[in-house]
Amino acid sequence: MTHFYLPLSDFASKSSYLRVSGFQLQPITKNIRVFVAKQANYSKDSNQHQVKAKKHLGQHFLNDENIASKIADTLSLKGYKNVLEIGPGMGVLTKYLLKKDTTTHVIEIDTESVEYLKANYLNLAERIIEKDFLKYDLKEVFDDEPFAIVGNFPYNISSQILFKTLEMRNQIPEFSGMFQKEVALRICSSEGSKVYGILSVLTQAFYDAEYLFTVPPNVFNPPPKVDSGVLLLKRKEHYALPCDETLFFKVVKIGFQQRRKTLRNSLKTFNLSDNLKANVIFDQRPEQLSVQQFITLTQLIQKDI
Repeated sequence: MTHFYLPLSDFASKSSYLRVSGFQLQPITKNIRVFVAKQANYSKDSNQHQVKAKKHLGQHFLNDENIASKIADTLSLKGYKNVLEIGPGMGVLTKYLLKKDTTTHVIEIDTESVEYLKANYLNLAERIIEKDFLKYDLKEVFDDEPFAIVGNFPYNISSQILFKTLEMRNQIPEFSGMFQKEVALRICSSEGSKVYGILSVLTQAFYDAEYLFTVPPNVFNPPPKVDSGVLLLKRKEHYALPCDETLFFKVVKIGFQQRRKTLRNSLKTFNLSDNLKANVIFDQRPEQLSVQQFITLTQLIQKDI
């Protein structure tokens, strides 16, 4: 008996009858179902492509496993049970966090990355937060429980991520991650440095900051135009300031708006008394004051206004 097969283009119209024996069509629906199922599985697997980095989200995906492992190892995992990774992308850092004796959560705004993570990290699926870190109320996940923050932070919002961390300092005992190298160095710099500024003072008022290592552009996709730097912040044992903390933030920010001027000139908006402005501390520029001196300055202003 002669056998021949209808072309692939006829699958839709003759899905139940594909093989012809003589002049009689023989149903082989079962075989088609198997074939279609295999094709579906193959398509699903083949679609697990890499996520395309989006410029407007500031994405530069880390593709060096060794560096990802080193970042995960920077966390002490002491004093907290939860870790929040910001911007996990395709999970190169996530996989190492999941090996730790802690509960890892990730927050990601990119829908494509979320889909990739759900498909490739099934045990993480329920702890993927598809939200904007800067706008999301993290108490919905952690309530009042402490948690650490880690991540390869998008350059365009890295400073904002740090400021939100400072706002939530009561819940965040540890913070580790990747910034543009210049920003990471600024955060960890000391008074007298040319890069010492607002981020340095506000961060170091509450955290001990340590610059850990530099990361070259070639380990990212796409590679950024500058080096990156990984830092570690550990909250101070006594991090409540002995002054009005809101006023402290204001003094630091206004002081550095005119960093080349003396504090006597840069802090004019406070309308301070002549008696206070005669204090020698006002002869200095903001970049010359240590964190402790800024606290002292705030205490003096607090008594004067």
